[in-house]
Amino acid sequence: MTTNTIIPPSYVTQSEELYDKGVNPQTAKRLTAFIRPYTWKLILSAVLMLLASAASVAGPYFVKIAIDSGLNAGDMAVLRYTILAYLAVSVIQWIAIYYRVNIMAWVGQSIIYDLRKKLFAHLQDLSLGFYSRYSVGRVITRAINDVETLRDFLTWAVLAIARDVFTLALIIIVMLDMDWRLALLTFSMMPVMALITVLFRRASRAAYRKVRAAVSWVNSVLAENVNGVRVVQAFSRQERNHAHFRDYVNRYHLERAVATARLSSVFGPSVDVLGAIATGLVVWLGGTAVLGQTITAGVLVAFILYIDRFFEPIRDLSRRYDSLQSAMIGWERILGLLDTRIEVQDAPDAGELPVIAGEVTFERVSFHYSDDPALILTDIDLRIRPGETVALVGETGAGKTTMIKLLARFHDPTGGRVLVDGRDLLTVTQASLRRQMGIVLQDPFLFNGTVAENIRFGRLEATEAEVEAAARAVGAHEFIVNLRKGYETSVEEGGVMLSVGQRQLLSFARALLADPRILVLDEATSSVDTQTEQVIQRALRRLLKERTSFVIAHRLSTITSADRIVVVHDGRIIEQGTHAELLAKQGMYYDLYRTGFRE
Repeated sequence: MTTNTIIPPSYVTQSEELYDKGVNPQTAKRLTAFIRPYTWKLILSAVLMLLASAASVAGPYFVKIAIDSGLNAGDMAVLRYTILAYLAVSVIQWIAIYYRVNIMAWVGQSIIYDLRKKLFAHLQDLSLGFYSRYSVGRVITRAINDVETLRDFLTWAVLAIARDVFTLALIIIVMLDMDWRLALLTFSMMPVMALITVLFRRASRAAYRKVRAAVSWVNSVLAENVNGVRVVQAFSRQERNHAHFRDYVNRYHLERAVATARLSSVFGPSVDVLGAIATGLVVWLGGTAVLGQTITAGVLVAFILYIDRFFEPIRDLSRRYDSLQSAMIGWERILGLLDTRIEVQDAPDAGELPVIAGEVTFERVSFHYSDDPALILTDIDLRIRPGETVALVGETGAGKTTMIKLLARFHDPTGGRVLVDGRDLLTVTQASLRRQMGIVLQDPFLFNGTVAENIRFGRLEATEAEVEAAARAVGAHEFIVNLRKGYETSVEEGGVMLSVGQRQLLSFARALLADPRILVLDEATSSVDTQTEQVIQRALRRLLKERTSFVIAHRLSTITSADRIVVVHDGRIIEQGTHAELLAKQGMYYDLYRTGFRE
């Protein structure tokens, strides 16, 4: 085991600092919004819980009656009926617990079902800026691990805490009623118990938050290595990555988990020791009282039984406190995700964008990210006619892709306006805009499913003939029919069963099947070979004729066929014109052509 101090990445330590506070009652109160629809089920479970607790507390009292009024009095009828009553309450307790557990299991799962629905919907609506700041592992931790922790708490711990409190109150009342002196003797351990509980609570709160942050780190590293497994193997990084995960990431989680377990291992036995001390005192002083005939033997036996049952809910409450701490920390993290502001939202009065002709206008558009004041785009003025194909060129980081993101409303401009057919995009709904757009990215993503399902992704009602026509149009049909099951071949998550070029062709077919009025190709041909690109170019010349198209590319063959070429440099448009016009100017495009575009 390494002896060096493990320093986790900044997001882990920041997460610990963010949540290293007491549980906020207002935060816990927000959970009631998910619980409220199941109020009557919870009330029924509470009634069953009270019934089971009362039956449990009644047991030792029946033992007292059996000893004092049955055995000592020599009354066999009382003894017989007392035993029958004891068995009856045991059966009642079993029935009540059986139905309570079933009801709470259903309620807990239903609440988590509702929560996951809301969480998934929120994740779908969050802007791209959020996903550029949060790793997949962190999001998965909140959506899976933290939600599962909350489910366990809601299913098993909520009513169990109420049961323990109610049982404890009943036991205290019965013990005081039987003999207040022995009861006070038992309760003399409570100040020590309160001190231990306070110390445990303070220590465990920080410990559980560190465990949750460590789990987030583990998931983040796992997701990163799984997604990048090809790069890992290509550079033979398996040993190095395994060592990093073993000695730092996984070790950090192990140390945090062991530290938390160590705290729990101290608290539980401490309660047991206090219970043993209380039992010893009661047996010693109570036994003396029995010999002096101050109390009956039945009272002493019942007291000994009640002492064990008195400390049992206290021990259980300590375990439930573990669950409460973990669940509330998980709930805080879930709320942190649910409360993440959606940066790009429809205006309250936003209307549906009607079928568009495809005119696009940038009016003095500027943009910078919310956490970085440096401008990405500055005073962009550009008007694209309906059906025009525009190529955006420039060095990496010039702002080409950002212009497309603003057009698709993945971000909103920090200055100026983006208009489609003369309508400011801020005044229309995002859905009505994107339904009329098709985007093909440099790194195509395919979902787990068949080839046909992935092509049909943007237009679910498309027929098989339409799916095949789209595939034929981009030259994908030939390789699809040679797959094991043709269009019904499963591509697996991310399209791992296909080559990069094949995935790109399918993404072309998917975009074209949606029949967009505006089509965006963002480095869309960079991953295909020259022969495949020629097939795509022939298809695009035919299919893009009546669509407004934006092409971001570094290949000359994709650029020269554009109606207009726009050169972007340092967030500004510095040149625009046809291929021949820009070469004649011998400006930046001419330099790019000489150094980078010429093939």
